[in-house]
Amino acid sequence: MSVYPTTREAYFEAVNEEVVYQNPLLFLKIWEIRGEAGQSSTLEQHPWHCHKEVEFLAVIEGSLGVQSKHGYLVLGPGDVMVLGASQPHRSHKPNADTVLYYIVFQIDLGKHFDQSTMPYLYCFSELTQPLDILNYIFAENAPAKLQAHAYILEIFNESQTRMRGYEIAISSAIKRLLLLLLRSDNRNLLNDTEESELSRLRPVLDDIDARLNEKLVVEEACAMLNLSYHYFIKYFKKTMGVSFVDYVNYKRIKKSEQLLLTSELSIMEISYEVGISNLAQFYKLFKRHNHCSPRIFKQRMRSESKSAMEAKRHAVEET
Repeated sequence: MSVYPTTREAYFEAVNEEVVYQNPLLFLKIWEIRGEAGQSSTLEQHPWHCHKEVEFLAVIEGSLGVQSKHGYLVLGPGDVMVLGASQPHRSHKPNADTVLYYIVFQIDLGKHFDQSTMPYLYCFSELTQPLDILNYIFAENAPAKLQAHAYILEIFNESQTRMRGYEIAISSAIKRLLLLLLRSDNRNLLNDTEESELSRLRPVLDDIDARLNEKLVVEEACAMLNLSYHYFIKYFKKTMGVSFVDYVNYKRIKKSEQLLLTSELSIMEISYEVGISNLAQFYKLFKRHNHCSPRIFKQRMRSESKSAMEAKRHAVEET
């Protein structure tokens, strides 16, 4: 990995790209890019761009030049780089003498935290600084870089083969990648939540789960812990990485996803079942989390399931 000084340029005019997820439940896009020998390009041929998803780059062969607001790097085989959410960047093929082969992995990390791992969302939420700060791990810790590279390739291969249970395999690899970053951060740039802080919130979290179909207000949660309103909302966000309202909405949408896939309830019935009496508001929240309507979500998931079953049937027939 080579590092060069950055050029001063109006990267703030970066194109804001919309990432189209390959699976609406995994909230990610991962693909390969190849450049043939005899071809090269300059940075100026590639516009600055950004997206709300975190991006990982894993080079398999050749050299990849990447420019961000922090500087310009040339990545080689085995190198990994992370670009934080909404961080302007651009890349090019600087060497015409060799082929270039690398993986681009874009992901909404926030969607991969459940109740058991939610306390660690704060570490990766980029509330104070982008995840670019973690690139020092790949520069200083060769085994960690090698393992991160392997996880990204595993996610890519699973997304390509789409064998039965590939979603579980991908989710597992993502969590292992996050764990690797967390445990390799010897500068302690990722600050995780203390268990005592989480334990203090446990009555509120349990109450949310128990009364998800009812009206939940911050004032009731404050009273439960005997805390002032302003202290509670700051404490909750610091501990969980999201606000009280966002956490409740997250839980409601997750429950609605489950009901869409496992019940024959109408969308309106599901909206009431998860405590959202305004159907328009339910649609708005669902689309914010899944980038599609509840109806499209259900159709896509049934299509995924049908494709997986057909693939399994063909595999059995071939054997």
